Amino acid sequence: DGAICIQPCSPSFHGETSFFCQDRKWRMFTDACASLDVQSLFQPVHGKPGDGSKYFGADDHGNNNCQADFSCIIPDILSSPVIPGNIADIVELLKNISLLLSENVSRGKMQSYSRIANHILNSSIISSWAFVRDRNAGSILLDSVNLFAGKLLLRNGSESIQEDFISTKGYSIHKKTSGKSFDFSMEFNNTGNITGHIVIPEEELLKLPKTSKAISIAFPTLGAIIETSQLDPGFVNGMVLSVSLPEELRHILLTFEKVNKLENTKAQCVGWHSAERRWDNRACTMKSDNISSVVCICKHHHRTFKSFSILMSPTMLRNAVLDYITRVGLGFSIFSLVLCLIIETVVWHHVTKTEITYMRHFCLVNIATSLLIADVLFILAAIVHNTALNYQLCVAATFFLHFFYLALFFWMLTLGLLILYGLLFIFFKITRSVFIATAFFIGYGCPLVISILTVAITEPKNGYLRSGACWLNWYETKALLAFVVPALSIIVVNVLVVVVVVVKTGRSSVGEGCKSQDLSNMIRISKNVALLTPLLGLTWGFGLATIVDSRSLAFHVTFALLNAFQGFFILLFGTLLDRKTREALRMSCLSSKRKCSLAKVKISSPPSK
Repeated sequence: DGAICIQPCSPSFHGETSFFCQDRKWRMFTDACASLDVQSLFQPVHGKPGDGSKYFGADDHGNNNCQADFSCIIPDILSSPVIPGNIADIVELLKNISLLLSENVSRGKMQSYSRIANHILNSSIISSWAFVRDRNAGSILLDSVNLFAGKLLLRNGSESIQEDFISTKGYSIHKKTSGKSFDFSMEFNNTGNITGHIVIPEEELLKLPKTSKAISIAFPTLGAIIETSQLDPGFVNGMVLSVSLPEELRHILLTFEKVNKLENTKAQCVGWHSAERRWDNRACTMKSDNISSVVCICKHHHRTFKSFSILMSPTMLRNAVLDYITRVGLGFSIFSLVLCLIIETVVWHHVTKTEITYMRHFCLVNIATSLLIADVLFILAAIVHNTALNYQLCVAATFFLHFFYLALFFWMLTLGLLILYGLLFIFFKITRSVFIATAFFIGYGCPLVISILTVAITEPKNGYLRSGACWLNWYETKALLAFVVPALSIIVVNVLVVVVVVVKTGRSSVGEGCKSQDLSNMIRISKNVALLTPLLGLTWGFGLATIVDSRSLAFHVTFALLNAFQGFFILLFGTLLDRKTREALRMSCLSSKRKCSLAKVKISSPPSK
């Protein structure tokens, strides 16, 4: 009856109403849907090209504007929010269009198809793909586009259809063509353009028995999207370039401009294995590699290898040793922090009799509490990401993780300022109430403001989360700077605090010539530095070394050891090595033993007559 029905009103992955159902129970493009199978375009289909005309309401002569280019569905799709549930819906729609409407793909059809695909390939929404329920959605999209574009009809021997994040080009080729090439220059991450170049060698063209066509599609962002669904992904460092060629043509030459132009990083030419849905290095061999581009020779196969790209070895080393250190360290750190808080509770009244000791232990308890919560959230964030529970839960985990790690650093800053206060302002007294108010403002107020501003500024643009993890984004919005800048600034301040402590400690022996006194002074200085380093967060400074030389396993192991075991260091240097805490703990133990002994005596004593 000329009806075009797209999607029944069913909840999306996030429990939200999908974009096709915002206005009424069934999204209809005409008023007569009752007689059609309205779910057809969103359910698995097994038809053949050409069967789709009945779903798009063509009459007996096949005359229907929407069937010609299905442009009627584009406004609703482009106005829809790009949330994971809608991404899955659009991928399913494109898949079914490819299966049902890929006969005689005109320029109009290809333009409409490209506009729909472009909507979910935007670089600003890559992080949303991590929460699409179907982990193969990116691969399905790639196969669907390749299938549909491969049926593109060429006008006057060539065609070119350009969108921001997908570009399609086609040429007529024959054996007398001298080396046909495709050139692409496209935007990536709103920071500039990357290029790709495909050449069909002349010796390959000589194999053609008749005039044929060659189609190529370029995707600047699809590589990063596919990464989000891989369990152990390589880093796609260029465009994904797809080709549709006659079966006689087997070898092509591809040039990829690198997205990250880093020195001393090994590039790898790969092809996407459509059946196994993974990158396969057997499809390509590398011809040349320099700092800005890679040239690959790849084998085209119409069933398996039609899409190609380059992978980059990760700049952050992923090593089984580091994973093991992190797991063991976090577990031991959590146990140590719980023990630290228990000890502080037991000895609190004994060690907080003076104002300065009260302030010190107050900071220590909040440092331990912030790190304990942050470590637990770190584990929970990893679980949330690995199980892909939902996007909002990952945002919440990232927010609180960001807040409590910042709180850790700001309480370390508070402790550093307290040490300076004790050393430099001997005659200036601060009341307990003023200290508590100031400490809470610095320790929790500042992190709360930074965390709220970060999520408020970046989340509306889908730039809060990084791709593939429940943590702050870096490549698109640089949201990670909201953690890195405060943390490094506090480390610098606390380094200055340690320098002041060293100077003050060393000044007491100036002028004394006794070697034993010098040795005692050096031991005292070393002890102070060792005590203050984990309490003031200076171990995080080793993270700078991993940035300077990201390929050094030694730097990564050192950083992982020092920070994964930071809870243990706080227990050791902040609690167990403190003389007053040990004395108070011993007194509490003796008092407990005495009470137990008295209780036993009372129980064993015979009742008086």
